[in-house]
Amino acid sequence: MIYAIICSRRDKPTKSLPKLVNYLAKANILYHISYDAESMFKGYEEGLKALTPDPEDIVILCHDDIEILSDRDDFTETLTKSLSDQKVGFVGPAGTTYLATDAVWWDMGRRQQGLHSGFVFQGDDHKTMTPNYFGPCRNVVVLDGLFLAARKSTLDQVGLQKPKEFPTNWDFYDLYYTLTAYEQGFVNKAIPVLILHNSAGMMRDTWDQNRKAFQRMFRLPIWCK
Repeated sequence: MIYAIICSRRDKPTKSLPKLVNYLAKANILYHISYDAESMFKGYEEGLKALTPDPEDIVILCHDDIEILSDRDDFTETLTKSLSDQKVGFVGPAGTTYLATDAVWWDMGRRQQGLHSGFVFQGDDHKTMTPNYFGPCRNVVVLDGLFLAARKSTLDQVGLQKPKEFPTNWDFYDLYYTLTAYEQGFVNKAIPVLILHNSAGMMRDTWDQNRKAFQRMFRLPIWCK
């Protein structure tokens, strides 16, 4: 089975959340919305406990400001096939084959060097969305956190709890999860799922604090072997 955990806030509802849960329901994907969690880490932890998937079930971890645009059958088939190999850890729409010492996966210079992978639409709605092509789908080191999927057994092995080294609650959970999986011997993959993200990303002080902690925790640079 496929499950989904969505982190959201009751005081800041997104217009895309009803569309997202409607899509999941029609695709027969059971979902849990973690409202007002103290961190992304805690929201995903709480959601996993609430859903109680089996070890080989697929679990999606995603933002509340996305729409899934893929045909529903194609979407579930792509997830199922991409995670059928026990060596695969996380899959998602966008990531990079090379993470430099600055720990900024989406760096434009490295995109121009052809090091990034995947594809995401960005914009407020279908009229304003524009394609953001990172590179061909393939094995990657880390993935962006707007949408991640993995087997429940992988989540158990990686661990969803916030590392004590992170001083703030909302950033670098995605790179922490996916790079931890990579260092444990899993293969991460950018896969062709069509996602509209209603955000261009946010650069804030808390992001930089966790970035610096992440840099101390992992030996960078690192690239796909």
